[in-house]
Amino acid sequence: MTNFGLKVRMAIVGSILFAFYMLVGGFGLLWLGPGAWPLVLVGLLILPAIQYKIGTWSATRKAEPMPEDGQYQEIHQMTDSLCRDMGIKKPKLMVMDMGVPNAFATGRKGKGVVVVSTELIRLLQRDELEGVIAHELAHIKNRDVLAMVFGSSISMMVGWVAYMVYMMGGERNIGSIFVGMIISNIAQMLVMIFVLAISRYREYVADEDARQYIGSGDPLARALEKISQGSQGREPQVQDSVNALCIFNSDKSLLSKLFATHPPTEKRIQKLRS
Repeated sequence: MTNFGLKVRMAIVGSILFAFYMLVGGFGLLWLGPGAWPLVLVGLLILPAIQYKIGTWSATRKAEPMPEDGQYQEIHQMTDSLCRDMGIKKPKLMVMDMGVPNAFATGRKGKGVVVVSTELIRLLQRDELEGVIAHELAHIKNRDVLAMVFGSSISMMVGWVAYMVYMMGGERNIGSIFVGMIISNIAQMLVMIFVLAISRYREYVADEDARQYIGSGDPLARALEKISQGSQGREPQVQDSVNALCIFNSDKSLLSKLFATHPPTEKRIQKLRS
C-alpha cells in the first residue's frame, strides 16, 4: 500500500509546483498577450510531456533490453512474482553499463522501465538483487517517479521565465546574459527544494515497501552496503538527472551533497534492519 505520508507530501508539493506552473503560464500571457491563451495552454500541456519523453529516452538510451534467458532468466522470474504481489503490470527490464553497481526506475504505472547495471548483477546475491528490484518496482507503483520528472520539468520552465524576466528588464550584453543564467539557476534550485522534499522521503517508502514484499529488510540492507562499497573510487557513467533516480546516488560533487536526492545510506540500512 502506498505510504500515506508520501501521498500527503506529493499532494502538498504538487500544489506548490502547480502554482509555479501557473506562474509560467501567466508570464506567457503577459509576454504574448491575452489573445495567445490557446498557444500558452497548448505549450503548458505539451512541454512537460515532451520533456518527460526526452527524459525517459535520455535515461535509457544506452541501455539494452534484458534477455529472458540465460543469466537474466531468474531476474525476470522474480520480477514477475513481485509484480503479481504488488498488483502492477510488469515493467520493461533493461540492462546497462553504468560504471558502478546501481539500478533505477522510470516511466509510469503500466508503462514503466527498470534498468539494472551489469555491475550490480555481478555483485549481488539473488535475495539482495530481489530487494533492489522490489525497491524499484515500488517507485513505479507509488508513482513518485512521475512527481520527480514533472517537478524537474517545472523547475526548468521557472528558470527560463526568471531568465527572460531579467533580460527583458535591462540592457543585453555578455554581463547581463551571465547574470541572467545565474538567476535562472537559482530559480531552478528554489523550485527543486520542494521536489527534494519528496525525493528523500520516497526512498524510505520504497525501502519499506521492498521489505514488506520480500519479507525481510536484511537482503536490501546488504545490497545497499555492497553498492556503497562497490561505488567507491569509481566514476558513474550516467547523467546527474539519472543519478537522482537511482537506488544509490553515486554523485559525490559538492552540489549533489548540498541538494541531496537520497537520505544517508547508513540511515536507510539502519531503518531496514530495525
